[in-house]
This record gives sequence, structure tokens and C-alpha cells, in this order.
Amino acid sequence: MKKGQIYEGIIDVVEFPNKGIIYLPEEERCVIVKNGIPGQKVRFSVNKIRKGKAEGHLLEVLEKSPLEIDSACPHFGQCGGCTYQNLPYEEQLKMKEAQVKAMMDEAVDGDYIWEGVRPSPLQQAYRNKMEFSFGDEYKDGPMALGMHKRGSFHDIVNVSDCQIVDEDYRKILACTLECAKESGYPYYHRMRHTGYFRHLLVRKAVKTGEILIDLVTTTEQAVDGSSAFEQNWKDQLLALNLDGTIAGILHTQNDSVADVVKDEGTVTLYGQGYFYEELLDLKFKITPFSFFQTNSLGAEVLYETAREYIGETKDKVIFDLYSGTGTIAQILAPVAKKVVGVEIVEEAVEAAKENAKLNGLTNCTFWAGDVLKVIDELGEVPDLIMLDPPRDGVHPKALEKITNFGVDKMVYIACKPTSLARDLEMLQGRGYRVERIACVDLFPNTVHVETVCLLSNRKADSHIKLSLDMDEYYDIMDKEKAEKE
Repeated sequence: MKKGQIYEGIIDVVEFPNKGIIYLPEEERCVIVKNGIPGQKVRFSVNKIRKGKAEGHLLEVLEKSPLEIDSACPHFGQCGGCTYQNLPYEEQLKMKEAQVKAMMDEAVDGDYIWEGVRPSPLQQAYRNKMEFSFGDEYKDGPMALGMHKRGSFHDIVNVSDCQIVDEDYRKILACTLECAKESGYPYYHRMRHTGYFRHLLVRKAVKTGEILIDLVTTTEQAVDGSSAFEQNWKDQLLALNLDGTIAGILHTQNDSVADVVKDEGTVTLYGQGYFYEELLDLKFKITPFSFFQTNSLGAEVLYETAREYIGETKDKVIFDLYSGTGTIAQILAPVAKKVVGVEIVEEAVEAAKENAKLNGLTNCTFWAGDVLKVIDELGEVPDLIMLDPPRDGVHPKALEKITNFGVDKMVYIACKPTSLARDLEMLQGRGYRVERIACVDLFPNTVHVETVCLLSNRKADSHIKLSLDMDEYYDIMDKEKAEKE
């Protein structure tokens, strides 16, 4: 087998997150081909051979899978936002369950209760936030506003019929693109670092129906709040017939060369710079850049699962580590003695404090800083710990400090199950037993899934080794990093 060679084969199984496995008997080896589904016969080219492993690039689907259906989204296959629009939702859940279960079976020492995947209440139009990008449909083509083309850093797919958002998003998207074209201003070119229009950020609360719209541009045109473009764009948006209510129209400036939405100054053109969403009878104030789960109804399922797993909290002090805007902390606070949240993003901590005050919660405190450093300064010993780390999981030194508290129960919420599987190595090595695991599908039609794990302290089992060699753990981390590269 050589790089560049083209083969045909059938995808036997898909491993997390989207690695289709094809066995080639003539080569006596397997090839990983991304973005397919089980049962598809595909043509692919081999683009990487490393340490006996081969990876291929999908060129064409020759025969559909017996599981396959027609996608409800006309942009599917071009847009890089969704992977499984062509798979029935029940099959998506089965595949995600098989992927995570296999991972957990390998990572967990001993028996545990597996509770499957809890579905999202909505499978379409479930998102409460979208970040759309400006660009061109193809090199030097017309201006586009939508999502990155699959596998492309430059090309943008107009997603006027995107199915993971509701009709209000689609109307706002079309209106903004039309106004941008009429203005005559260019989009921001990611390689030349010139141009004006960069991103459109839209957020809509499921429970209140309030909408926040934020246009992100450079300062190249040096326009202010009274510019003709801004006035026209605002007027056109307010004239739309929407199901929801526009709470605010904003203009954010961003001259950073990085292709991310960054706030370097925001002007409110209409209304206010925030809106309110509700989860489990609590109210949350959300700004354009607040972290908040992108599936509100799915988040309720996730947090109910976490609350169920943490169990009895009366007269307990709970640490909510990596607390974000304090959503979980506030959901636990009414039934706990005290909840202490730690989050590295200062804006999120301020939002958490404000939301706690909004909900009349006086037994929540929030600390800004890195968990690894702040945990030594809290001056309290928790009874229970809630972990909801970023995608890469918990730093091993922070995990060591966390386990030193010796709490009876710990709940770990992972947005990336591979990170959980890795961290379980150390958690179990330091005396914790995995009791229950469930997944919650916050992201239908995509490769992502949340995983919730309940761990209990095995300190009563004196025969169990309660420590893990840190060098061994760092070896695991290094191996994972090498595989990514």
C-alpha cells in the first residue's frame, strides 16, 4: 500500500468520533476513512500511512448503506456542520452508544451500570446559538454567509435551509447576507487579512423566544452606529416576520488575525446586549459571548442526569469545578448546603454571580482561576465534587489534587468521551470505582455526545491500590497527543 493509491471498500463499523473502518483483504489491513456510515461502499484514496496505520480520504459513495436515508438538509455533504443527517436518529443513537460503550468497557475496571444514550428532545431545530462565517462560495466567487465547506478552510457554504436551527435563523441569515451584498463592502479574507464582514452570531432562547443578533466585522470601513449600512441592516431585521422577539442587535469589532469570534468592542444598535433563557425553572442572563449549552432542552436532560447521579445533597458542600456560567452550580444550590464554583474565564464567573443573584441563590460562591491553582485557596473541604471540564479533560496534576479530597461521590460530565476514558485511568488508580455511566445526545446529526459518569470512593477496600504512578499517567497523555498529531 502506498500513499495516493485508490481503493474501494465497505465501511464495517464507525469508531468515535467519525472513523469509518474498512478492511482490505488484499492488503491484509484496515484503513480509517472519515465521514461515512456503516454499510456504505466507498471509493477512497490513501493519504497517510504511519506506524502500520493507514488513513484514507473519502472520494465517493458508490453504494448507499442499507441504513441510509435521504437527508432533510439540502446542504448535507457540502457543509461541514453535520455528519449523520443521512442516518435515522434511532441509528445515530445506536452508533453513539456502541462507540462510547466500547470505550468505557475498555477503560473501566470491574462491573458498572451502563444506561445507554438519552435522546435529545428535539432532533432538528435544536440549536440556540449559531456562528456563521462570511467568505466566498469558491475562489473569487460571490459573497457567501454560512458554514465552512467540509474539509475546507476557505470556502463557505450558504446554508439558507439549515435544519438544525429554526426558521428565524434562516430569515436573519438571508437578510444579513442581502444587506452585506448591497453595502458593497468586502468580506474579510482570511489569508490576506483584509476586508470587512467576518461573522454573524445569532442566539435564540427556546423558553423565552428572545433573539440576540451580533454582526462581527473588522474596523476597516471605520463605520459607526449611524452608518447607512448599520441603519439599513437594523431596519431590515426589525421588519422580518419572526416567531421570536429580537431582544438586541449588536455590532462587534474584531481585527484579530485568528479566525474566531472575538470581542474587541461591541456597540448596541437596538435593544440590549443580552437576553434570558430558562432551564429547570431557573433564569439565566446570556450575552453574545456567554458559554451556555447550545441545546437548551437537551441541557435540561443532561443536568437532570447529573443531579440524579450526584444523589442526596442536603447539608453537603459541593465543588463544581470548571463551572462555566454556573448553570450546574445553581441547579444544585437549592438542595445543597453550599456550592463552590471554579472557572478560569472571568467573564463566565461574573455571569455566574449575576445569574445566582437573579435566581435568589445565596449559597453559591464562584472563583475565577485555573482549577489547578485555585483549588488550594478555597479553604473548604467538599463532600461531593462535580467535574465538567473542557474537551481535553482534566490536567493530571489538578486531577491528583481533586482525588486528594477523598470525597465519597464524584460526577464527571465529559463532552469528549475519549478524555473521560483517559482520566478514568487515574481516578480508578487513586481509589474510585465507576458506578454508572449514561450518555446524553446534545448534538443530533453530529459526531458529538455528552457522557455522564458517577464514581464512588473505594477507600474501604484496603486491598485496592490507591495510587497511580504519575510517570505512567503522563505517558498516556503523551501517547494521546502523538496520535492527534
